[in-house]
Amino acid sequence: MRNFLLKLATFFGVGLSPKAPGTVATVATIPLVLLLNWTGPLIYMVVTVVLLVAGIFAAQAYEDAKGGHDHSEIVIDEVVGFLIAMVWMPLTWQAILIGFVLFRLLDITKPLFIGYLDKKIQGGLGVMVDDVAAGIVVSLIMQFLYTQTNWLGAQIVVP
Repeated sequence: MRNFLLKLATFFGVGLSPKAPGTVATVATIPLVLLLNWTGPLIYMVVTVVLLVAGIFAAQAYEDAKGGHDHSEIVIDEVVGFLIAMVWMPLTWQAILIGFVLFRLLDITKPLFIGYLDKKIQGGLGVMVDDVAAGIVVSLIMQFLYTQTNWLGAQIVVP
């Protein structure tokens, strides 16, 4: 189980990318967003919650194994954060691009309470919470864009 958690923490090796592992992990999450979107909102949200809980344990296991806090190799937090950002979004290239850019911007800059959460909460929960918060903020922005503008484009129809 410990081995699985360590692999999950790095999203099965994606976090070992030598450059921008968080950004690489967010890109690697796009196919998961598409797959879960096609399964429907209930399965999407259940998988996201399961990954959130598993991610807390995985991040803690990684920190216990390596020492220190919030290693750059731990990217399960980016995966969960981006899944949260994209919940209930249409499958359009515009939605994916805008969601990606907004999520990475908030995850990197950690404005307002996101940075506070990042600094104050330790352990596996601390690793996950700032990305969850960034995902929630992006999701709210995306919901506004989806309902109030046409910026997110036309839905991709899958036969």
